[in-house]
Amino acid sequence: MKIINVVGARPNFMKMAPLIEEMRKYPDLETILVHTGQHYDENMSKLFFEDLQLPKPDIYLGVGSASHIQQIAQIMVRFEKVLLKESPDLVVVVGDVNSTVACALTAVKLHIPVAHVEAGLRSFDRTMPEEINRVLTDAISDYLFITEPSAERNLLREGISKEKIHFVGNVMIDTLLRHIEKARKSQIIFRLGLNKLQERSEIGDIVPYALLTLHRPSNVDNKEIFVEILKALDEIRRYIRIVFPTHPRTKKKIVEFKLDKEFPFLNSKKSDDFLMISPLGYIDFLQLMRNAKCVFTDSGGIQEETTILGIPCLTIRNNTERPVTVEEGTNIIVGNRKDKIINGFFKVINGGVKGSNTPKLWDGKAAQRIVDILTKEFSVK
Repeated sequence: MKIINVVGARPNFMKMAPLIEEMRKYPDLETILVHTGQHYDENMSKLFFEDLQLPKPDIYLGVGSASHIQQIAQIMVRFEKVLLKESPDLVVVVGDVNSTVACALTAVKLHIPVAHVEAGLRSFDRTMPEEINRVLTDAISDYLFITEPSAERNLLREGISKEKIHFVGNVMIDTLLRHIEKARKSQIIFRLGLNKLQERSEIGDIVPYALLTLHRPSNVDNKEIFVEILKALDEIRRYIRIVFPTHPRTKKKIVEFKLDKEFPFLNSKKSDDFLMISPLGYIDFLQLMRNAKCVFTDSGGIQEETTILGIPCLTIRNNTERPVTVEEGTNIIVGNRKDKIINGFFKVINGGVKGSNTPKLWDGKAAQRIVDILTKEFSVK
C-alpha cells in the first residue's frame, strides 16, 4: 500500500507526526510526505520538524502565501502532478487548512480515496474559511476520522454514510502526551525571565503569567475588533503578565493599523507586563502553555490542548467547532469584545472555572486506531 500524507501549515505537523510514526511499523506500507508550503518559514518549519521528529518531506510543492483562491488553485495544479506520478492507494489529509481541501479535491477527481483526520467539526460560521474547507473535505472523503461525538452528529446531518465515520480520538493529544516530558526540559521559562529564582536546575517559583495567541482574520483583519481585544488586554496586563508569541499575520496588522501608537505596550520589547516574542517551536510553546495561569486564544487546537493540561482557556471567538472542550474541558467562549474578555478573565482568576474531564478516547492512541482501520481495510501487514 502507498499512502500520501499531506501537510501544509504548522497545526498539520502535530496531527501528522503520530500517524507517520504508526505507519512506519508496517513493512508493506509505503508513506510519502508532501508539504504544500502553504505556511512556510524555514526556521519555524525546521523547529517543528525537529521537535516532532517528523521526517523531511519527500515532496515540497512550494506554494507560499497567496489569496485563498490562488493558493488552493496552485496546490491543486502541483498536487495533481504528484498523484499522477506516484499513483497512491490513499491520500490522508488532516485539519481544515486550504491544503486539506485542495489535496482532497484533487485526489477525488483522480478517483483516489481520501481519509480526513479530524473530520466533522463545525462552528456553523460560514464566514470562516476553515468551515468551508471542513464541509467540502468531509463531503468528498471516503474515511472520516472524528475526535468527539458532536462530529458524528454533524456528519450524519449532512448526509454522510455512518459506515464512513470512525470515532478514534484526537491525534493532537497523541502528540501532546508523547512530548510532555520533553517539554518539561525546555528552558523557555528561564529565557523569558519568568522564573523568580533563575535557577536552571529546576523551574522553582514561576512568575504568574497568561499566554496569548491571536491570528484569525476575524480578529486581526478588522481594526475595530482588534482594538477592542487590545483594550481588554491592556486592562488585563495590569493584573497578570501576558506572554504573546506573535503570529506574522498579527504583527503585520499591528504595523498596518499603527496600533503600536495607540497601545504603547505593543511597542515595548522590554515591557514587564506584556512580552511580545517571536513564534515558538512546539516544545517551547507546550512548556509555556502547561505552566500558564490561563490561555487566551483564537486557535482550535489550543482549546483541545488546554483541556488535557487542565489550564483555563479563554477563547476569543463567538463560537467553537470543538464543543467538547466547553462541555467537558476548561474552555470558555468569551467572544472578541472588551467587557466579555475581561469578565472571563476575572472568572478564571477567582476560581470560577470547573475542573476538566478527559474527553473519551483522548488517550494518546488515536493514530494507532486510524492506522489499524486503514491497514485492515487495505489488507496491509
